[in-house]
Amino acid sequence: ADFAGTLTVGDLTASSLNGGQFGGRRNIIINGAMNVAQRATSVADVGATNSYLTLDRWHLDSGATAGRLTMTQTADGPSGFANCLKLDCTTADTSIAAGEYLQIGTSIEGQDVQQLKKGTSDAELITISFYAKANAAFDFVLELHDSDNSRNIHKVFTTTTGWTRHEVTFAADTTGALTDDNGHSLRLYFWLHAGTTYTGGTLNTGWADNTNANRAAGIDSFFSSTDNNFFITGVQ
Repeated sequence: ADFAGTLTVGDLTASSLNGGQFGGRRNIIINGAMNVAQRATSVADVGATNSYLTLDRWHLDSGATAGRLTMTQTADGPSGFANCLKLDCTTADTSIAAGEYLQIGTSIEGQDVQQLKKGTSDAELITISFYAKANAAFDFVLELHDSDNSRNIHKVFTTTTGWTRHEVTFAADTTGALTDDNGHSLRLYFWLHAGTTYTGGTLNTGWADNTNANRAAGIDSFFSSTDNNFFITGVQ
């Protein structure tokens, strides 16, 4: 139930206990802590495949020509997280074809993101946070993709060799409402490898209509060496 009045406790004043973080669960990402892996806990020799392989709700999209990896649920999370998703490069690909790509991502139903008010004058900022690490410093890209209106926005993040918490706030988008149904309206992608089809333009750091060449501009390649690995957890 909503609290209709104004509550004052000490120095805290709240007009509604259902607003902001007071209102209970605000994380719209399911299985962001990488705790549930009903299909498998490890799948090897993954290359040109688009599928849910290990962790529930986390989709691996790979259009790699030669690069291969092993995807696992691993008990190596930072403090507060027992598990993480790990990608380990097992076959390198240093000759990147134009149409290649590697993403991990999750899809959110439109009925679960109506509170973002996207496509209205009251549209909200969207903050994504997560923990990541890798074997070296890589520039990768985080993308929010509006599937209903073919719009997206991007931000580069840089890995370190220890667990680092990343927090990215994306602008509010007053264009393109998300459909209130069970379709996959909003998608969250982590771009880890791409050819010029996706890197040949300029990264969209503000909401814009989708242009493939702008989706992963400036990223490094996860498939550059068999020494490479990537870990992620705590996504919200």
